[in-house]
This record gives sequence, structure tokens and C-alpha cells, in this order.
Amino acid sequence: MADPSFFVGIIGNIISILVFASPITTFRRIVRNKSTEDFRWLPYVTTLLSTSLWTFYGLLKPGGLLVVTVNGAGAALEAAYVTLYLVYAPKETKAKMAKLVLAVNVGFLAAVVVVTLLALHGGARLFAVGLLCAALTIGMYAAPMAVMRTVVKTRSVEYMPFSLSFFLFLNGGVWSVYSLLVKDYFIGVPNAVGFILGTAQLALYAAYRKKTRTVVALKGGGGEAAAVEEEADGDEEEGVARLVGQVEMAQRRVRLHKGLSLPKPALMPSPRNGLGLGLGQSIVKSLSATPVELHSVLHHHGLGRFEAVKKDDVEAND
Repeated sequence: MADPSFFVGIIGNIISILVFASPITTFRRIVRNKSTEDFRWLPYVTTLLSTSLWTFYGLLKPGGLLVVTVNGAGAALEAAYVTLYLVYAPKETKAKMAKLVLAVNVGFLAAVVVVTLLALHGGARLFAVGLLCAALTIGMYAAPMAVMRTVVKTRSVEYMPFSLSFFLFLNGGVWSVYSLLVKDYFIGVPNAVGFILGTAQLALYAAYRKKTRTVVALKGGGGEAAAVEEEADGDEEEGVARLVGQVEMAQRRVRLHKGLSLPKPALMPSPRNGLGLGLGQSIVKSLSATPVELHSVLHHHGLGRFEAVKKDDVEAND
């Protein structure tokens, strides 16, 4: 009968490979658009280093086949991600990233391998590499804490995908159980930290999920608010048109009764001077003015408020 740790390790391999494969959709977009856009490249470089070191650790550890398989697959995927990013990154980013990749994923990794094989012996090899791998893994699990702070601050889980939090939770839990079965604390401690942080992320998701839906609903209601605002603007335009009509009626009444008092040409509108010096320009401007501005203009010219001229009065004057 097979050891229970083998079955747990197989489950851990499947979950971890799903986590490693999650950026595939991102890089399909990068290849399609031939641009890295605003995607960050540092996580892929650090994950490539972590998976490479864990693969080396699995080779050093007796019975570490499952550690080698999962991290070897992860290292291959991360190497592909880093290569694609280097191909489509801008020149400045490409140069900076290439230097870091050469320094960390080639230089540092080679130094660790050489020092471990030549300077260390027996259990010291496994201890040194395991300690380094555990420290890197804890750092990677702690990275999403910035996203957790954003969730608490904005009271929204919009930027913390549920699927990623759930798989990190499962990944940490399964590998924690595996470490207990094989009594490997270098695997157990970082994955226990990941399990705790994954649990905290799921708790935050449960706490702020409904509030996120409320925010989305408010965003969706923007069309209705815009319609109300548009209706209000329409009422205002209608009011402006009505007020301009009253001004024109008043002007017509003045022309019909011009025999009673002859105003000065410079102050009143007439066909010769083209709507007068001041009032005519104000009436033309009123086509784009608000009701408050129109009232101010009319009061300035001494016309005050006007009422619509009755139809009987116009026919009588004609």
C-alpha cells in the first residue's frame, strides 16, 4: 500500500501547477497585443528563482520526487513567462529586467548550487538550501498583503480575485499536511504561513463581497442618473427659450407703440441699428445663457419680468 504522503503530494502537485498556470491568460493577451502594458514583471522573476531553488532542494532531499516534479513544472512555466515578457517589453524595461534575470536567476542560482555542492556536506546542504527556499516562499505568500490592505481601505474585493485566493489557500493547506506526513519543516512552515494568509483573504472576501456588489450596482445606476441630469438640462433649455420668447414679444410691443414715446436709438432696438447696442447682443447671447443670467441682463436694461403677450392684444394692434 502506497504511503498517504504520496497521494497528498499528488494533490499538491495538481493544485500548485494550476496556480503556476494562472498567468497564461495574461500572457496570451500580451502576445496578442504585442505589449506588456502595465503588467508587473518582478513576481515572475522571483517565482522563477523560488521554483528553481525548490527543484534543487528536491534533488538533494531523499524521496523528494514530488517536490522536484511540481517545482520543475513551475520553473518551466515561469521561464516561459519571463522570456515572453522580455520579448514584448519596452526597451528600458527590457534592459532593466534582463540585468536582474542574469543577476538573480542565473548568477545567484549558480552561486547557490556551486557553494552547496563544493563547500557544504551532508545535512548542511539540505539545511542551507531549505532555509533559503522557506524564506523566499514566505516572502511570496506575504506579497498579497498589500492587496489585503487595499480591500480593507476601499471596502471592496474588486482587486482580489476569489479564485487566486482560494487556490493559494488550498495550496498552503495541502502542502502543510504533506510536510507533517514527511516531517519536513522547510516545506511546512512557509506553507502554513500561506494557509493562514489564504484563510485571511477568504475571510476578507466574505466580509466585503456584498459591499462590492453595492458599489457595482451604484456604478450601473449611472445611466439613470445621467438621464435625470439630461432631463433637468432639457427643462432649463425650455425655460431659456420661453424667456427669450417673452423678450421678443416685449420688443414687438415696443415697436407697436413707438408713436407714444420715441426712445433713443442707442438704447432701444430698431431695424436700422440691428437690435440695438446692448439689448440686441444680450438677446442673441441669451440663446446659450442660463435663466439667472437672462434675468440679470433684462433687469440691467430696465425691462424687468415680461409676461407672454395675449393673442387678442396682438391682433388688435395689427
